[in-house]
Amino acid sequence: MRIAIIGQSLFGQEVYSRLRKEGHQVVGVFTIPDKDGKADPLALEAEKDHVPVFKFPRWRAKGKALPEVVEQYKCLGAQLNVLPFCSQFIPMEIINAPEHGSIIYHPSLLPRHRGASSINWTLIHGDRKGGFTVFWADDGLDTGDILLQKECEVLPDDTVSSLYNRFLFPEGVNGMVEAVRLIMEGKAPKIPQTEEGATYEGIQKKENAKINWDQPAEAIHNWIRGNDKVPGAWTEANGQTLTFFGSTFNDNGLVPEGDTLDIPGASRPGIVTKAGLVLFGNDGKMLVVKNIQLEDGKMIPASHFFKSADSTTLELTEEELVTAEAIRDAWQRILPNVAEVESSTDFFKSGAASVDVVRLVEEVKLQCDGLQLENEDVYMATTFGDFIQMLIRKLRGEDGEEEQVIDYVEKSINNLTIRMPHQLFINGKFVDAEGAKTYETINPTDGTAICKVSLAQISDVDQAVAAAKDAFENGVWGKINARDRGRLLYKLADLMEEHQEELATIESVDSGAVYTLALKTHVGMSIQTFRYFAGWCDKIQGTTIPINQARPNRNLTFTKKEPVGVCGIVIPWNYPLMMLSWKTAACLAAGNTLVIKPAQVTPLSALKFAELTVKAGIPKGVVNVLPGSGSLVGQRLSDHPDVRKIGFTGSTEIGKHIMKSCAISNVKKVSLELGGKSPLIIFADCDLSKAVQMGMSSVFFNKGENCIAAGRLFLEDSIHDQFVQKVVGEVKKLKIGDPLDRATNHGPQNHQAHLQKLIEYCEKGVKEGATLVYGGKQIPRPGFFFEPTVFTNVEDHMFVAQEESFGPIMIISRFPDGDIDGVLQRANATEFGLASGVFTQNVNKALYVSDKLQAGTVFINTYNKTDVAAPFGGFKQSGFGKDLGEAALNEYLKIKTVTFEY
Repeated sequence: MRIAIIGQSLFGQEVYSRLRKEGHQVVGVFTIPDKDGKADPLALEAEKDHVPVFKFPRWRAKGKALPEVVEQYKCLGAQLNVLPFCSQFIPMEIINAPEHGSIIYHPSLLPRHRGASSINWTLIHGDRKGGFTVFWADDGLDTGDILLQKECEVLPDDTVSSLYNRFLFPEGVNGMVEAVRLIMEGKAPKIPQTEEGATYEGIQKKENAKINWDQPAEAIHNWIRGNDKVPGAWTEANGQTLTFFGSTFNDNGLVPEGDTLDIPGASRPGIVTKAGLVLFGNDGKMLVVKNIQLEDGKMIPASHFFKSADSTTLELTEEELVTAEAIRDAWQRILPNVAEVESSTDFFKSGAASVDVVRLVEEVKLQCDGLQLENEDVYMATTFGDFIQMLIRKLRGEDGEEEQVIDYVEKSINNLTIRMPHQLFINGKFVDAEGAKTYETINPTDGTAICKVSLAQISDVDQAVAAAKDAFENGVWGKINARDRGRLLYKLADLMEEHQEELATIESVDSGAVYTLALKTHVGMSIQTFRYFAGWCDKIQGTTIPINQARPNRNLTFTKKEPVGVCGIVIPWNYPLMMLSWKTAACLAAGNTLVIKPAQVTPLSALKFAELTVKAGIPKGVVNVLPGSGSLVGQRLSDHPDVRKIGFTGSTEIGKHIMKSCAISNVKKVSLELGGKSPLIIFADCDLSKAVQMGMSSVFFNKGENCIAAGRLFLEDSIHDQFVQKVVGEVKKLKIGDPLDRATNHGPQNHQAHLQKLIEYCEKGVKEGATLVYGGKQIPRPGFFFEPTVFTNVEDHMFVAQEESFGPIMIISRFPDGDIDGVLQRANATEFGLASGVFTQNVNKALYVSDKLQAGTVFINTYNKTDVAAPFGGFKQSGFGKDLGEAALNEYLKIKTVTFEY
């Protein structure tokens, strides 16, 4: 159809672009005049496409259409007018001109909330349902016949922005396109609006947005969120006009402690707390606002209301001036080469060394009634003026940063109350993603949503990388010595141990890990990893190298190992916290800063980890955590020019893509731990009972979601049948169920898509002729449970012999007695080389096989025996680079050679 677009904004731009993609001819675009020399987005997009654009300041005068405007419009020959967010009054001569008339988008469920501030009033009235209407324009105000409507739930803490971004914008665009399609097909209805329930509310302006305190707390909350972000609900308090944003209704009845703020007309004074400003309705119930705009336009966290002048220079009292002079004398004693200590005197540039830091800390303790500074306090305030300001703030009790304000999701699970952050973690704070985008993370035990998690966008990645870069180049992390860095990592490990039950519970709920295994391995090994690498911090050493001398002069050549800079860490979903720890601990020990992208399906333990880094005292910007999609967040990290290293664990396919992106972007360093099809060779001379036990573990450990799982067992003919019989008997004993049940030893698969892949994997195995001895099906119960499975008679050409299942599927092949070289050839006939194993009591055979197996790890008479001190990584298409052990540090270091002639 030939369409005229009359509207504005990004919404109008998106409708315009979508209609063109649908094949419609946009014959003209009518939008608002430029503002401050800047064209509306709709105009910019149309001009790029060379579509005629008209920017009439008005369409009529004295109630009549302007003839020249009507004439220009009619020359286009439009068959339909589409009005997305049109803010101008369009004459009926234009509305009725096209063959199909005109359709308009309105962001409410008409006839409710007619008028220009409909989204505001949807929230102000506390509507439980919201939505939009596409209607046929007539000469009334939003009174035309309805073409289509779509509704959504209004969430308790929705604002105008969140409701618009979550539903009204994306679904509204879809609705406009669908409406045009219905018109073109001749199926568009015209349903007269009823006047029953019809409402009209005027445009919400700042002067009308003053808060009425004589009403219940929920109504006040609705008023504030209904005016957030425009025009802003306000009140008079503390001698000025305050505008409130970010309201949350609080009905738990617990009145928090804090400083009171008298508000004229309110039933009770407000309370400034660490969580924000608590306000009261006339019913005694509470709401909390997060941000306050002051009369001068400055926006501050509500929790900082009485501290808004912190950034100004302190005026010292007479007593404090005496203290400052005493400290000046201490500086003078420590810096004898300085004639006079002034405000601009720099402690270190004036010759102070690390021992002098200790002297200064002790001087402060003597002069200031035992006040204990940290060494970092001196490093962060190096001039005398800054040092005195910092010191006086500490003496006044004003120095400490506000305790981290976290919007927890709390759940009572596993006889615990677990508190889970769910926002992005950037530059030391938990924040919403751009556009407040979220997604649901799912509990694999029952398939229900645990909570909504912020979904990072490209702009969020850029902010996190910028924070990490600043922390690396300018922050305290790059200034503290290696031993102090290790001390912080030890403290982080201690905090993880304090929270180990909570972390293990989160792992169980979010990933399906059996709780006891999560406690021992997922969390336990994570704690060990941080303690191990904390000990390495002050042992990262270079070497001195003898070179040819430049006679008659001499040379000194030495190497330094330095951190690479900002690192991107992309972790998988099978061991969410442990894989994070394997990479992050080495990365931090080496002195880098990082951005962590947890797997999208298992983000919660990474966000809890982020909270613990703050408690450990790791400076802001050093650790950043961005839940989100790999195709967006992981890709941006790989492409980002300021990221100097990517550490990735995941599939070979994605690993290849990351490697390519790292090369193209800035030739960044990369380490990859990729797919596996680890062979386990079991000879007849093994300890059969142990081989059965460890063979079970090699496949079914962590419900098969294990990168080094034995992807294929090779059994010597003479023990094949006995081994299979014993394994099936043991499999039948496995207790499958809720991972939080202490008796459970086999939990659900991680997520629905993976479960489906396992089902299809088994179907292929059966189709190709492998013998399904046990399992192979989803268990008929809520959640993503899959039967432990055993296949025999698997031949080398079969799909299940070549491809990784990453699930609890044992693939068994047999080999002739004594054919060592033959089975080795078959075991190595794969492009994967992550791990392998051999069971035999013949030492010579064991060592011969371990020499010949082409894998980064070989287990002999054991399996899954990893340790934080032992390097871990693959060969061939299982990747390169190492996690764990001293070797892992090299992945996050660069070597600099220095040659000095003397």
